[in-house]
Amino acid sequence: MAEHKVSLVAKLINGGVAGLVGVTCVFPIDLAKTRLQNQQGPKVYSGLLDCLTKTIRAEGYFGIYRGAAVNLTLVTPEKAIKLAANDVFRQKLSKDGNLPLWAEILAGCGAGTCQVVVTTPMEMLKIQLQDAGRLAAQKAVPTTAGPAAPSVATAQPPPPRPSATNIALDLLRTRGLTGLYRGAGATLLRDVPFSMIYFPLFANLNSLGRRKQGCHGDMQERAPFLQSFVAGCIAGSVAAVAVTPLDVIKTRLQTLKKGVGEDSYQGLTDCTRRIWNREGPSAFLKGATCRALVIAPLFGIAQGIYFLGVGERVLGLLP
Repeated sequence: MAEHKVSLVAKLINGGVAGLVGVTCVFPIDLAKTRLQNQQGPKVYSGLLDCLTKTIRAEGYFGIYRGAAVNLTLVTPEKAIKLAANDVFRQKLSKDGNLPLWAEILAGCGAGTCQVVVTTPMEMLKIQLQDAGRLAAQKAVPTTAGPAAPSVATAQPPPPRPSATNIALDLLRTRGLTGLYRGAGATLLRDVPFSMIYFPLFANLNSLGRRKQGCHGDMQERAPFLQSFVAGCIAGSVAAVAVTPLDVIKTRLQTLKKGVGEDSYQGLTDCTRRIWNREGPSAFLKGATCRALVIAPLFGIAQGIYFLGVGERVLGLLP
């Protein structure tokens, strides 16, 4: 029993360190993804590079890390839960070292379900911080009152930048705990299919060419760092693109402040219908490239770091 507890603690440490390293590397692309997905009317940004360039120009270099603090704070438990839960479920479902495909998918489903308790409030706060710059940029875009009307640019000073603490306290005061869990259903619908695709695909790619073919139950069996990194990148990009429509819906539902002429939504069905009717089916793939560029290296780095066994080494230093 003591050995199992130590193993689980090591998994949690590995997952936490993996999340911190991964998020630090890819956060600017994640910010661009959120801003691109939230565009409904006149386009402030034409693409990934344009978004990052305009953000740095308007908000400085650290503008591309808006919302990173809350993400780095909560990604440790989020990734720890996700990666460790998948390991635990796989170990429980394996028999004699063998894990059938249905069990791999079920383990991924369990991991995706467990992480939502942390993922939802983390992304709720992160999205408000990430999207604040887009709203400010949209207000600065010149508007016209008619064909012959002169351009009128907003001359108001920029609003004070919100903080994650202020947003969280405001949500708790006005909407209670449910305010922080707005979009939880959409988050669940995104993360469960993602994990059901990602973890089985990663496990099979990570086992290629290794000694114990057909044995994917022991996720702590070491693979070379490069192999885990590449497997994480491939599996992450495939799963990310597959669930992009659900990520667009989740992002729209969790965005509290809307720009001029942008829709507000009453729930999953209303959001899906309005996006389809107003923007067409292609809107459900907004940010797909950015999302693949975020998730691929994020999970490649995370899985590579996870399998380095940092947790075991840390625990080994303790008396």
